Amino acid sequence: MSEDDPKQRLAELEARIAAAKGAPKDKPHQEEHYSQAQHAWRMVIELVSGLGIGFGIGYGLDVLFGTGPWMMVLFALLGFAAGVNVMIRTAQELQDKKLAAQAREGEGDEHG
Repeated sequence: MSEDDPKQRLAELEARIAAAKGAPKDKPHQEEHYSQAQHAWRMVIELVSGLGIGFGIGYGLDVLFGTGPWMMVLFALLGFAAGVNVMIRTAQELQDKKLAAQAREGEGDEHG
């Protein structure tokens, strides 16, 4: 055996490993993790802002009409419901984007 044989085998092994790994993904795992965290924070902020806006409107109406906490409770509940509704729409939007991306990947695999 010559000295070049181990080097050549090592180069072939590295080439096979690189081919097995395939093309690198568009986003690293850590970047995907941050993206998911951003979506989660977006949904939390939507819920809290709906609740806060409803609370503020209700409190303002209670002060204006002197009705006690009734308007505040009513509008806080309505704000909570609106926040949940916006969260559901956001989740649906994210799911639609993910399904569209998967469909594009599947389409690319069929042609490739």
